Amino acid sequence: MGADSPTILATSGGHRPGARTRLEFNKLVHHAVDMSGVTGRAPRVAHVGTASGDQRWFNNEISEAGNVAGFNLTHLNLFSMPNVENIEEYLLGQDVVWVNGGSVVNLLAVWRAHGLDGIFRRVWEAGVVLAGVSAGSICWFKGGTTDSFGPELRAVGNGLGLLPYDNGVHYDSEAARRPLVHRLVADGTLGETHCTDDGVGLVYRGTELAGVVTETPGKAAYRVRLSQSEGAGAEVLEERLEPTLL
Repeated sequence: MGADSPTILATSGGHRPGARTRLEFNKLVHHAVDMSGVTGRAPRVAHVGTASGDQRWFNNEISEAGNVAGFNLTHLNLFSMPNVENIEEYLLGQDVVWVNGGSVVNLLAVWRAHGLDGIFRRVWEAGVVLAGVSAGSICWFKGGTTDSFGPELRAVGNGLGLLPYDNGVHYDSEAARRPLVHRLVADGTLGETHCTDDGVGLVYRGTELAGVVTETPGKAAYRVRLSQSEGAGAEVLEERLEPTLL
């Protein structure tokens, strides 16, 4: 059935320690499924682990999390070759695509090599909910900040651009994230940047920010942008966006 409009859930969360498995899906992933509107059957969820090299041991842990959640969960692997014959057809058959974290720089390069930049736009427009954590959040935006190049955080600016903003993840848990976002917005490297504390997700309907949700009390999202002042008088403004607790 699909979401009512193109929908993205961009997060810094979604996993928690499991009771009988190493991890389970937390409330953000379940919220992505809820937004898909699926009823009367197990939700079809595609896990995409490109950013960490499609590690099969992690795929197994995600499969266990999917079983616990009652999802019909499958994996799109691109290493060492795609594991499905028609990637677009496979993704269009899903209710939710969940993209895990890792190297957003490597993820974007591999996706483009396989034509996923165009495929994901069509899948998004068709109503499949696109969601993810960390690298799986930044990828939907124009760019953001990343440790993909090394321990020192740097800007990445070649995201898929489905959303016309930049993205900051792990805003409260990694001390270098906030000052770098402010510096990059100040010098124009990043435009308006939407950031999430760990456990928080940003909901977009089309390209508009439609809501903020959290699986962790006390956390928030932030909109960082330049003031309307001209030239050197412009200031970096940070607006705290209070979320709805899932």
